[in-house]
Amino acid sequence: MVRTPETTIDPRYSSDDARPTPWPHAVAHLRDAELFWVSTVRPGGRPHVTPVVGVWLDDTFYFSSGPEEQKSKNLAAGAHCAVTTGCNRWNDGLDIVLHGDAVPVRDRQVLRRVADAHTAKYGSAWAAEVDDDGVFRMHGHEPLVYQVRPAQALGFGKTGGFSHTRWDFTD
Repeated sequence: MVRTPETTIDPRYSSDDARPTPWPHAVAHLRDAELFWVSTVRPGGRPHVTPVVGVWLDDTFYFSSGPEEQKSKNLAAGAHCAVTTGCNRWNDGLDIVLHGDAVPVRDRQVLRRVADAHTAKYGSAWAAEVDDDGVFRMHGHEPLVYQVRPAQALGFGKTGGFSHTRWDFTD
């Protein structure tokens, strides 16, 4: 099911002639991005930020993390997170921030689709599979797979001026 967000532009942080970035344009960036940053909060309140690879499927971002990794421990204590991707140049590209909850995926069919998308996107370097027992495997490891369906997303366009777009999802 395709989700259509309410789209607004924030004139405070946008060029005078800026237009909001269309959500399908942001989705293309999310689908094609090779690297993302997941921000979580440690139980003591300090932030934790780490790079991950991930895939965008069905209006949802998927990434994996070992159960003993800090981000998995943080998400077990509180599911709220931010996921970012973009371009580190000042006058070029689109930066995107997703706000939502990272929820572990247990559905075998969804895990298989994620594994197939992961392998298609990253090749053998990050090849993934799901065994008949429903366990997601990657290079001999059994990471947890998380899904983030954004409640809100922000887009910071930097090509030909600046735009600050906000996408709010209600479902």
